[in-house]
Parts: sequence; C-alpha cells; structure tokens
Amino acid sequence: MRSAAKILTRPVWATLITIVIMFTAVFGGSLPFISLVNREVPLTRLLPALGIAVLALTLVYLYRRFVTGEPWSGVGLTLRWSAVGEALLGVAAGMAAILVTSLVSVALGVAQWRGFDEASLAYLPLSLLIATLNQAFPEEMLFRGHLWHTLSASLSPRTVMIATSLAFGALHIISSSPATGIGERLLYVVSAVALGFACGAARARTGAVWAAAGVHAGLHYGFRIFPLQEIHYDVQLLVQTVSLTLAGLAFLLIRAPRSRPAPVKAG
Repeated sequence: MRSAAKILTRPVWATLITIVIMFTAVFGGSLPFISLVNREVPLTRLLPALGIAVLALTLVYLYRRFVTGEPWSGVGLTLRWSAVGEALLGVAAGMAAILVTSLVSVALGVAQWRGFDEASLAYLPLSLLIATLNQAFPEEMLFRGHLWHTLSASLSPRTVMIATSLAFGALHIISSSPATGIGERLLYVVSAVALGFACGAARARTGAVWAAAGVHAGLHYGFRIFPLQEIHYDVQLLVQTVSLTLAGLAFLLIRAPRSRPAPVKAG
C-alpha cells in the first residue's frame, strides 16, 4: 500500500488523478440533481452546484485518507477567523482584475457593455453563489489545495506554482467559452493559466485555499457584475491575461509582517 501511495503522489500521477477527481465531481455531483432543476423555482439550480462541491470535498478526503495517507491539513482548508479576510481579499483581487479588463477592453473598442435586464439582476446573488460552489471552491480545493500540497513534497515552490497553473490551464482546452478558432482558444487557455497563477500566488502568500478560491470566485463575480459583449475576443483575452498576471504578482509582492524581536532585559 505504501509503495502504491508513493507512486500515486508522483507529479504526473498526482496531476492526472486530480483531473479525474475533478471530472468525477463535476458529472457525479451534478447529474443526480439535473432532473430536479425547475426553471420556475430558481433555487433548484443550486442543487447541482452544491452536489459538485460536496462530492469534490468528499472524494479528496477519502482519497487522501485511505489511498495516499496524506494529512487533511495539507489541503489548506484550515478553519480560522482570518479565512474570511483572506477570501474577501481574493474576491477583491479577482474582481479588480476583471474590472480592469472590462474598462480597458471597452476603451480599446474590443468589447462593449452589455447591461443588465431585470431578470439577471434579480437572480444575481444566486448566480454568484452557484459560481462559487460549482467552480471556484471545488477547483481551487483540488488544484491549489490537494494537488498543491502533494506536489510540494517533491517539487520546489516555484515549480509547484508553474505545474498547477499549467495543468489548470490545459483543462480549459475543452472548456466552453466564446472563443472561436485555434488562436482564440489558445489565448483562452493562456488566460486560464494566468488565473491559475493568480490563485497560486494567493495560496503561496496566505498558506491556505481561501484566498485562492476568492480570486477564482472574484473572476466569475466580475464577469457577472461587469458583463461585456465581445467584439474582438482575442484582444480582450490578452488584456484579461495581463490583468490576472498583475493580480498574481501583487499577491507575491505582499510581504508578511515580520515579528518584532523580543526585548532584551537589562542585567
């Protein structure tokens, strides 16, 4: 069992298994509730998202507990009061990156404001919660939580950040997006790598998943609060990539407060 666990925690295997867990959670957590979703009862849309989050959390716990024997604490879901501030800081960073993207894109003429209709505004809080549960939280728990800790046992911090960002970005090759053509699809993947970098920087700076999940959630909040109509989506993606990269660099430039040395007693 130990030898199997040692193999499964190697970088390539650990990454592939994380991807398998993610897809299992997405399909296994949502499909049982699809038939229960009722357009006339908006809250029922929350069920598939909740199923994804709960199943992802359960699968990671069981896998680490009974397969690899890794400590649960390594996932970085420590329950502490500072988690609220870390999550809010991440949300602010993610939303700021998208706000900058929106403003610059509109100024360059590569996108235009789409505006809200009454129905969209009424269900905005529910939409934000769904985005948190079915994407931001489970994906960050998997990539910047579970996989981050597993890779940290054998790779340097910089390599861990690069590896998790590239793996996360590569998954978006098959993700649904407004991108058309090979060029735009590649730029979409690059933008996802930049998001992975920003989330990884938040994890590296805080030592927990909360800020990373906040950044990821903030990105989706930004898309919904500052909705755009794409005109030249390729240029918009480039602006978004730069904005997310700058958000990640901002996290890395934050210095943790140094503890003051204890005063030396005279005599």
